[in-house]
Amino acid sequence: MDTATRLLELLALLHARPVWAGDVLADRLEVTPRTVRRDIARLRSLDYPVESVPGPHGGYRLGRGAELPPLVLDDQEAMAVVLGLRTAAVNLTGELDQAAATALAKLERVLPTRLADRVRDLSEATVALGTGREIAADPDQLLVLAEACRRRLRVRFMYTARDGARSMRRADPYRLVHVSRRWYVLAWDRDRVDWRTFRVDRLTAAVTTGEDGDLPDEPDAEAMVRAAIGVRPWPLQARVRLHLPHDEVAAWLPAAAGVLEPETDTTTLWSTGASEPSHLVRWLAGFPCHVEVLEPAEVDRALREHVRVLLGSD
Repeated sequence: MDTATRLLELLALLHARPVWAGDVLADRLEVTPRTVRRDIARLRSLDYPVESVPGPHGGYRLGRGAELPPLVLDDQEAMAVVLGLRTAAVNLTGELDQAAATALAKLERVLPTRLADRVRDLSEATVALGTGREIAADPDQLLVLAEACRRRLRVRFMYTARDGARSMRRADPYRLVHVSRRWYVLAWDRDRVDWRTFRVDRLTAAVTTGEDGDLPDEPDAEAMVRAAIGVRPWPLQARVRLHLPHDEVAAWLPAAAGVLEPETDTTTLWSTGASEPSHLVRWLAGFPCHVEVLEPAEVDRALREHVRVLLGSD
């Protein structure tokens, strides 16, 4: 094994475990302890923060540094990587989700303390619903809201409603919720004196006010956001029984597509909407389970007709 390859292997080992004894590293790399010491010195010369741990159970560990060598990331770049890996670890399947989780663990282990604290704020304040490929929100706004959630602080921000109206809002954030491509914040609105769900991509200039937040209770953030965004104001509203357990349906049906309610151990009720029956029927026909349209009757008739045509029945 040449020196460059051995250094990369050594670095991978340091990422994989909090502390390594020198003789164990030597055995894993099939070199002498003296060679390990020289390689550790080489990594330090490249600005890797490799620390020596004293004591009978000591050895070497990869510490936190002021930068992320050899690729130097600024704060926003590092946070963007962390957010992307968190999303991938939740949404990918197979070997990729484990790879994302492993990469995230390696990165978090060497984040400078100031960034590690902000990542922890975001992690503790966030609930994930559904799946998605991107994060449609300003990372700076997310971090302000995450800190406010964790530390129970009041925030002030400008908000653009669906109709384009802008207003200054004062709120006490409780949880960030990630749904498909969007982020939402569930907060106690100080001016409306009620819980409100705000889309983070419609929110600007968020700052903490220096006041402590005052939440009347701690609600089920997932349920409240589902209820707030689940059923769009479509002209056609529908209620469907899906013959699968609630947990199985929730694993593949996007949260933004409607509101799910467990009915029995083997069935789930789904409230959703569409602009016209044919749009909903084409979707229902592809579901991996038996489907019953409870209402409206026009969607039930359209689904039966669609199935009849697919089967070539007269």
